[in-house]
Amino acid sequence: MKLKISYQKGKVLQALRYHFISMREIKILIILVNVFALFAAVMFSMEMISPLPFLMSSVLWISMMVAFWIWLPALIYRKSKTFQDQFEVSIEEQHFFIETSSGKKSWAWREFNRYYETPGFFHLYFDAKSFFLVPKDAFHSQEELEKAREIFRNNIGRN
Repeated sequence: MKLKISYQKGKVLQALRYHFISMREIKILIILVNVFALFAAVMFSMEMISPLPFLMSSVLWISMMVAFWIWLPALIYRKSKTFQDQFEVSIEEQHFFIETSSGKKSWAWREFNRYYETPGFFHLYFDAKSFFLVPKDAFHSQEELEKAREIFRNNIGRN
């Protein structure tokens, strides 16, 4: 199946947020900072610590959320030419093809190590940090979307 791909900034930013939040080390960091913030809040409410540790944990939590939710997705979007380009993608049983005005590239499915599905995209991962986004709204019908999902499921490991 052939798809014409062009990206919408808001949807790509949301997909990048999903990417960052799905990373194991970021999940662990978020959990640790939340535990620290809750512990500081409890200790502060029991008047066992001064307001400074509670304030520091709050600033740390807010900074982390801003970094992973706003700053990092915007930075990646701005630096990547792919998100400003338009191209054609072909999804076939054995290969994944991309064609742009500057050339063509294909990958066998074995070159992808996993895929991740979010409400708006399929994230096709080459490794832990390199991935390709296939927008779901590029599919012409629900049948095509299901066929692509089946190809990804049968040929790429799922995370």
